Amino acid sequence: MSKGKIREEEIRRIIRADDEWEPVGPTPMPSLTDLRNWDFRLLDTYEPFYAPFCDLCCLCTFGKCDLTEDKKGACGIDIATQQARWILICSLMGTAAHGAHGRHMIDHLIEKYGEDFKIDLGSQVNVEAPIIRTVTGLKPKNLGDLRKAIEYVEREMIHLVSATHMGQEGNYRDFESKAFHAGTLDHVALEAADIAQIVGYGLPTSIADTPLVDLGWGAIDVKKPTIVVVGHNAITAYAIVDYLRQHDLYDKVEVAGLCCTAHDVTRYDSSAKIIGPLSRQRFFLKAGLADVVVTDEQCVITDIPQMASEAGAAMVACSDKISYGLEEVSAKPVDDILREMLENQKQFLILDSEKAAEVIVRAALALAPLRQERKKLMTKEEASLLSAKCRGTCETCNRACPNLLPVNLAINQARQGDFTKLGSVFLRCIGCAKCEEACVNNIPIQKVMQAAAASDTYKIRAGRGPIHDVEIRKVGSPIVLGTIPGVILFAGCSNFPGDIDDVAWLAEELARRKYIVNLSGCAAMAAAMRKDEDGKTIYEKYIPEFDAGCIVNVGSCISNAHVVGAAIKIANIFATLPNRANFELMADYIINRVGACGVVWGPYSQKALCIGTGAVRWGIPIVLGPHGSKYRRLFMSKKEASDWRVMDGRTKQRVDTQEPTPEHMMLVTETKERALVTIIKQCFRRNDTPPGRAIKLNSYISAYKQVMGSLPDDLQNFIRTEKEIPIVYKREVIAYLKEVGWKPKISLSLPTLIGTYETKVPIEATVK
Repeated sequence: MSKGKIREEEIRRIIRADDEWEPVGPTPMPSLTDLRNWDFRLLDTYEPFYAPFCDLCCLCTFGKCDLTEDKKGACGIDIATQQARWILICSLMGTAAHGAHGRHMIDHLIEKYGEDFKIDLGSQVNVEAPIIRTVTGLKPKNLGDLRKAIEYVEREMIHLVSATHMGQEGNYRDFESKAFHAGTLDHVALEAADIAQIVGYGLPTSIADTPLVDLGWGAIDVKKPTIVVVGHNAITAYAIVDYLRQHDLYDKVEVAGLCCTAHDVTRYDSSAKIIGPLSRQRFFLKAGLADVVVTDEQCVITDIPQMASEAGAAMVACSDKISYGLEEVSAKPVDDILREMLENQKQFLILDSEKAAEVIVRAALALAPLRQERKKLMTKEEASLLSAKCRGTCETCNRACPNLLPVNLAINQARQGDFTKLGSVFLRCIGCAKCEEACVNNIPIQKVMQAAAASDTYKIRAGRGPIHDVEIRKVGSPIVLGTIPGVILFAGCSNFPGDIDDVAWLAEELARRKYIVNLSGCAAMAAAMRKDEDGKTIYEKYIPEFDAGCIVNVGSCISNAHVVGAAIKIANIFATLPNRANFELMADYIINRVGACGVVWGPYSQKALCIGTGAVRWGIPIVLGPHGSKYRRLFMSKKEASDWRVMDGRTKQRVDTQEPTPEHMMLVTETKERALVTIIKQCFRRNDTPPGRAIKLNSYISAYKQVMGSLPDDLQNFIRTEKEIPIVYKREVIAYLKEVGWKPKISLSLPTLIGTYETKVPIEATVK
């Protein structure tokens, strides 16, 4: 439904429209259809490519319906629309996960400090919430304003969920538009959640050089009572650290984390440890090194209670999203809870974070002296005995492995006392345990890996949070002109296709070529798990600033918002374009002028899909690792055959640039080498100056030659004039261009999509 006058007045009141920090743009708190024309303009060039797992629809009792070829379901839906509906459903899962996280964090902090608690991100950050400002039109001043942002997300989600019901939306483009909207809401939630915990818990902000912290399961001092927190919402983890500090226990107890809670607890206290990404959850917990396992929410393996029980560890769940059927005991006295945990090995759900912290710490102190024998890893002799059950011929484990690792060969060699191959398999293992589940001889393969697993300790920067305004002022011009070739974000999960250190290789290759490299979440952890010949990780080698040739860990999954926010800040701070309720203007600037690219090399979760879908709406292309094909939808152009017409913002004439930039908006690459050249290519922008395009082409050609051994076979698509050919490759490239019949292309100084579709944004708004 369109907004009525009452709703428009309500929005103006919520966002304090009379505050004159910027005029209110055309789309404050946009509804499902307010940005639909922008979405359709993107889809005109980047048509969805679907690869469904199943040709049936089973969502209602009319089904199962066969949607093969041109068949339709009983409700009239076709295969493309059904697939787009599934994308929206998955995107909403991601939005709901981050939105609920933000709601929980903000409500908790309002209970603690009140809704008037001020947002202050330090002297280096004045544009505190670029996404919330752009999407909603609200400039958040306090925790109460962040709650308004989450309430907007919740309101819109109701309508999006309703569209997935049988007999609702019936067009794949409209489903994709709604998925874009879910992604936009997700980014609002991400930003609100991270700002809340930064101001509420004093996490780093306005600081680039954050501490180096220890990463790796070998960094854990298991002689101490060991608490392991797993998940993404660190409220209980913060309470554990507070309890240890208050009782002078911090140096006597080890606090370590898996997944994004690990990032955030090390942002809170740099002496905490990061065990690793999601792919290390099962291995570490089966090893029994934790005295108490604590779960909160998101990307938590669902059989943790069983693993904790088998390891003789205590286990406490702390989120109403993951309750495991456990008794909720927040109202019980701590001593009673502890008695049942220690004497009867009971596991509990405790939603009171402070009570949970006391129970967890006291349980760890009590259990640790009793569990030292349980903390010993499996020896090679024990592993060989277990491996002896392998017949060595069925290879069921190999077939079950998503990455087709040689598990069978590794276990067979371990049976004979050679653990080299098993150590290699461990480094590439994503921790799904499908091999173990498939094994006909019930060999505990994950436990056998203990005898071969490397226990190296690595260094990673604690997440730094927002990109500073002064950094944007420094890099804005060279990014827009193209002389800084691009801004890269490695985000997402640890479902990697190969070695876990591939992300580090990619990040360093790009940093060496003067890209601004940012990392978050599991990708940031994986990037630390590679050392050079001097024993240093990329976080020890590279400056942690938002600048050319630097490498930045922004933090956990919710910290992804700060890199999208940096792209908006370039338009707002450097180009001085107003961002208040001005989504289309910001997104148009990004897709045409800001060479940004997101990379999800180990895609796994619905959250990562949603984050990526939201980024596409902002005009930021996404490169996925091979498992990204299982998301079942990409956004790909037809290269030179697609619609590359834009408006010349100066002459207000429509121009066919014949230049496919960005070439695609979401695509899969199969190898790290192909990913490298694809990432570089996705940073080309129509606004690149000739010197800037020459720098980008130099990176593209040099990388392509390095990993593919030849010139790229599509240079003719991206060279507009001979001035842009890098001098070192000029003779070779000119010969190639003559061979393929290249012709010069138009180069514009103010390209814009505004004016190529129906919009409330005047083309004059693109000129400042």
